[in-house]
Amino acid sequence: MVCGTASDVGKTQVVAGLCRLLAGMGVRVAPFKAQNMALNSFVTSDGGEIGRAQAAQAMAARVEPEVAMNPILLKPTGERTSQVIVCGVPWRDLDAVAYHEAKKELIDVVEECLDDLRRRFDVVILEGAGSPAEINLLDGDLVNLGLAVRASIPAVIVGDIDRGGVFAALFGTVMLLPADLRECVRGFVINKFRGDPALLGDALSDLERRCGVGTFGVLPFVPDVALDAEDSLALAQRRSRPDAVTDVLSSPHDVLDVAVIRFPHLSNFTDLDAFDIEPAVSVRFVGSPAELGSPDLVVLPGTKATMEDLAWFRRTGFASELSRLRFDDDGAPRVRSPAVLGLCGGYQMLGSSIEDPFGVEGASEATAGLGFLDVHTVFEIDKCTRQRTGSTSWHPEESVQAASHAVGTEGVRAKRAANERWRARADSGAAVSVAGYEIHHGRVHLGEGATPWLALGESAGLEREGVVDHALGVFGTCLHGLFEGDDVRAEFLGMVARRRGKRWNASGVSFARARDDQLDRLADLCREHLDLPRLWTVVGEGARSTDLDRRRGGERLP
Repeated sequence: MVCGTASDVGKTQVVAGLCRLLAGMGVRVAPFKAQNMALNSFVTSDGGEIGRAQAAQAMAARVEPEVAMNPILLKPTGERTSQVIVCGVPWRDLDAVAYHEAKKELIDVVEECLDDLRRRFDVVILEGAGSPAEINLLDGDLVNLGLAVRASIPAVIVGDIDRGGVFAALFGTVMLLPADLRECVRGFVINKFRGDPALLGDALSDLERRCGVGTFGVLPFVPDVALDAEDSLALAQRRSRPDAVTDVLSSPHDVLDVAVIRFPHLSNFTDLDAFDIEPAVSVRFVGSPAELGSPDLVVLPGTKATMEDLAWFRRTGFASELSRLRFDDDGAPRVRSPAVLGLCGGYQMLGSSIEDPFGVEGASEATAGLGFLDVHTVFEIDKCTRQRTGSTSWHPEESVQAASHAVGTEGVRAKRAANERWRARADSGAAVSVAGYEIHHGRVHLGEGATPWLALGESAGLEREGVVDHALGVFGTCLHGLFEGDDVRAEFLGMVARRRGKRWNASGVSFARARDDQLDRLADLCREHLDLPRLWTVVGEGARSTDLDRRRGGERLP
């Protein structure tokens, strides 16, 4: 088990690095996080919903993500309530007190999933949550050292030296633990160290003398190694790519400025990670209209509270500022106005209305949408979670041409004609493959004037998904992970650039390859900076009936 002194100290990356390292040695390894609180989620091949971080760790282990790897997922719906996902399916909406009581019902689920993985894999690497020393939560612990004790699994604790106070955090964590939990701790890992480890002097040996726990290694601070984040806490460390400006100053390309609205209940912002591998794209998350500026693309991302965040969007002035950017005082579209992209909840906001007749989000009355697209949304009790594949008949020049004709007295007629031309071409044009997954209660219904963007499913039963208004440069889709597809990302961003009169070309970098390279780098960091013989001893201690004595990939496990 990999625990941490706090959230965001690097537990997820250490688990991913060890998974990739072991997988490269021929060990069948799986990640496991009993309980994850995250609004960034992933849909498995059988339609179950798990934390996005556990899906990334499974990719690191080169295995298929499955619900057993994250049996409980908490998706906050407010300050004190969360939707509880159990084995990939919505179970209940509970506040903190009610959930604490419900843990008694969930212990067996967690332990059965863990046992299942241990039967099928040589090694299972567990990730804790927050800190194992939250003494108010030790009773009924599902995810930290209480689980480790019940399952006879040893643990290491990760501390973040970059934020300061790492020695006090590591020492305090161990000393706060009850004796039975303290006995599980075999070692420390110090993460995010800047500089020469020799500067630590005798601190590591002094720490071991004080609490009896040694340090397995010091991992360096590497700012350009990233992994799918669990929640918006990671956004504080995310930069808006000012290096992109420097990178392209000597090239004939312009930088695309992408502004992502940071909703209070922001979810699945990992949808924008694929834009980060484009050197001439700067992605920034904005929390107020004053930060919006004049971007090339405005993204309304996913949210776990669509109607509440839509009200916030209006209340803070974002809606009026976006209208000012896109329309002049007479209501006519501005030339080269920013394109707009809505993803899942953001897509639903762009429609005419949102209804919640069953109180899924707590509201019963319909809410007016922003009116950018001819769609309306109705929330259903059943949650739609599925992986999707398909294609889009993509004609980016249509958007550029439509935008140039959308101004003036003929604007409405030109817009209608442009959408009709696109609809006709969509049935016969060259297709760009797309893939992703859906996670939503809201069902989006297309109006008569809506132009579908994507065609998903098999050829015998294609489903039109997503809507585009080419004349106004507005796009919406419920498909998460869409822009991980290199072709559709290049075509979409190319259209945004041409609409704004900019020179831009895709980098040609494969997102899948870039992510795989990141996982390899995490493995390399673990290999180079951790005391692997000591670590493998801990791995062997927790293994059950596995043949780890033989040589794998040139390295020996105990």
